[in-house]
Amino acid sequence: MILDPGADLKRFRKALGTFPTGVCIVTTLSREGENVGVTCSSFNSVSLDPPLILWSLGKNAYSLPVFGAAEFWAVHVLGADQEEVSNQFARAGGNKFKDIKLEAGLGEIPLLVDCSTRFQCITEHVYDGGDHVIFVGRVLDFDQTHRLPLVFHSGRYVR
Repeated sequence: MILDPGADLKRFRKALGTFPTGVCIVTTLSREGENVGVTCSSFNSVSLDPPLILWSLGKNAYSLPVFGAAEFWAVHVLGADQEEVSNQFARAGGNKFKDIKLEAGLGEIPLLVDCSTRFQCITEHVYDGGDHVIFVGRVLDFDQTHRLPLVFHSGRYVR
């Protein structure tokens, strides 16, 4: 079956949503020194040796130029109790880092505390991915806790 973008796009998106994903926040620091972050569910491992991960960002995202120019960025796998953090970073505009505890990571990138797992990366590759840009990062450092992850399935958070 060949997709008709006009007729099948909503059905296709709904079908993709049946695959449960973790919820992540990806952060970086702009060249002007501004903390930038987005909610992301398109995170995946790529390679153990070398240690590579990937995530993607929509080409219409306001933060795309910042991530496109970033040397370092971090992926934060959210804990099951961090729905509000996910929602805060998913909103357009406003101060996404308001009331968020931070630490400084590699290249002074903002690191959220109390996450399930954090991966600090240097950009290895950037690829065109249709209506998204795919970022592949070499993991330079990571830490994890024993917190259960926040999971998204069929358009909503699940436990």
